[in-house]
This record gives sequence, C-alpha cells and structure tokens, in this order.
Amino acid sequence: MLYYLLIPLVPRFHALNIFNYITFRAAGAAVTAILLSFLVGPLILKKLNVASNYQVVREGTPDSHAAKARTPTMGGLIFLFSSVVATLLWARLFSHYVILALLVTAGMGAIGFVDDTLKLKQKRLGLKNEGLVERYKLVGQVIIGLALGTYLALHPLSPNLPGASTTLPFYKYLLIGPLPGFAFLYVLWVTFITTGVSNAVNFTDGLDGLAAGLSAIAFATLGVFAYVIGRVDASRYLGIFYLQHSGELTIYCMAMVGALIGFLWYNTFPAQVFMGDTGSLALGGALGAVSILLKSEFLLVFIGFVYFAEMMSVILQRFGFKYRRRRYGLEYAQKNRIFLRAPLHHHFEVKGWSEQQVVVRFWILGILGAFMAFSTLKLR
Repeated sequence: MLYYLLIPLVPRFHALNIFNYITFRAAGAAVTAILLSFLVGPLILKKLNVASNYQVVREGTPDSHAAKARTPTMGGLIFLFSSVVATLLWARLFSHYVILALLVTAGMGAIGFVDDTLKLKQKRLGLKNEGLVERYKLVGQVIIGLALGTYLALHPLSPNLPGASTTLPFYKYLLIGPLPGFAFLYVLWVTFITTGVSNAVNFTDGLDGLAAGLSAIAFATLGVFAYVIGRVDASRYLGIFYLQHSGELTIYCMAMVGALIGFLWYNTFPAQVFMGDTGSLALGGALGAVSILLKSEFLLVFIGFVYFAEMMSVILQRFGFKYRRRRYGLEYAQKNRIFLRAPLHHHFEVKGWSEQQVVVRFWILGILGAFMAFSTLKLR
C-alpha cells in the first residue's frame, strides 16, 4: 500500500525512490510487524484472559506442563494480525505470490481458530477436549491444498516456467513436473506439502517459544531464497530459475519474522500466551505455501528438519504402539514404546532436559538446517 501511495511522488521527492527496493521494504515490514506485536499483544492477551481462553493441556504431556492449564491460548492472533498488516503496508499487492501466501495463511489459521474455539467450549462444558474432529480438520487442510495446487497448475505465476513443476536442490536448472495429462499429480503434491507441513508445525508447538523461534528461522531462510530467486542477476549467477515478481515474497517472509520475534516477547519461557492451533496451523500452511510458490519444496528437508523429526516421532510412536499391542498385548506395548513421550520434544524432557534446553537446542538445529539450505544456492 505504501508503495502505491509514495512511488508516484518520486519525481518531486527523489528520496522516496527507496520504496522501489525490496530490501528496504522487507526491513520496513519486519520492523512494522514487531511494533504491531508490541501494540496489539497486550490487548489480545487481556481479551483472552477475560474470556478465560486457557490452554488445553494435551494428553500424554509431562506432569510439569500441568501449570500451563492457566495460560491463555489462541495467541497466534498476535503474529497473524501483525504479519498480515505489515505485508499489506509494504508489499506490492499486484503480486499473486503475496496474495496466495496470505490466503493460505488465513485459511489454515481459520481452521485452527475453529479447532481452538471448540476445545475451549468443550472444556467449559466439561466434555472431552478434542476440538475439531480430526478428519474434519484434515478435510479443511486438503481443500486449501487442492485449491492452491489447482490454481498454480492452471495459472502459472512465472511466464518462463510451467505452473505444475518444482526444482531439486543442488541441481542446476532441473525442472521436475508430471507428464502431460497428469497435472493432477502436482495438485496432490501441493496438497501433501501444505497439509503435512501445517500438521508438523502443530506437533512441534508444545514448548514455550519452540515453534515460534523455529518458524522465524525458517521464514528468514525462505525470505533470502525469495529475494535471490526474484532477481534476474542473482538467479543467473547462482544457477537457479528466475521467478518474476517472486521477490515480493521477501516482504511477506520478513513480516512473518518480525511478527514472530514480537510474539516471542510473550511466548518465551515462562509463556504468557500460547499460539494455539490458530497460530501453528497458519504457520505450517504459510511455510508450505511459500516453499511451493518458490518451487523449492525439497528445501523443507533442511529448513523443516526439526518439524519433520517431530512429526515422524508421533507417527512412529503411534504405529509402533498399535503394532506391539496387537502382537504382544497392551502391557508390553505400554512398557516398550519407541520414545518415552511423543512428540520428540517431550521425549527429551522426560530424559531430563529442561524446557529451555530443549527449545534452544532445537533452535540450534533449525539454524543448522538453514545453513544447509543456503549451501544449496551455490553447490550445483
């Protein structure tokens, strides 16, 4: 919005030409998002506390988490509001990249909001806190993924590349896509990524500051990729595909980074508020969407390494328990679990790591994954 208001004034005020630079607008979006988080955070916290929107402690979490039942949830509204407003202020809104990223974020956030609201309502009524039925939540995520995949397959965002395609890290100018007539496979691929990443971030959100910190690292990394992929000179030098106008995603990513840093002011240990499914599903959907829009889904192997490990720990724990119960009986299955607790962060808590140790060490792993992703820019 600021771009359209100020750029026409450049002939009279040459200093305003700085709004043509993505780097300046990305920095402006980050700072704006942080300040907005500080501004709206206390207001949202007050509303959540007055409404008694307290965290529903998940079954199977360590006993030390019992005190978190008096911590308000749905705090994801803080960084969602801040990031969206900052993006609308600083991005060039003609970019379909930004619009699609915002729509997926809002859609996934809406599913999480419904889930959180139902959990809180069930808690007040003394019912089991299951929230939105799992299959209904999955249906909503799948619909968003199918919509995004179909749109990209039918309306390529970059004129030089087919919509139904992606790339591989470490390979120069290698484009991967379905055979002619099988574009539906790409749609299924997009659905798998958006749904999988949103659920993976949701599993990771179990300790104070864990998901928010990891997501800030991930968005900062994707912001760098969006910038170089959206520049003709940088993409040619690095041997990667150029995507016209994709550089505007840098503003969106940095707005997310700023909003998450601001959210950490309230979410770091001991947390004043949790993001809830409202925040975690939106973050996962946004990360998946940005990687898809940049045709860099496979980078999530590095950027989202911790998310993947968290999700796999839950899957292995669940299926391992079911298999052992069926084969050896319930008592054996309960005594011989793969992990002490799942998701993975609870396993290390039970092993004796403090909550702060788990969070910071997982952040370090996230930074390591970011460095590995950056290595793919030149190693081709």
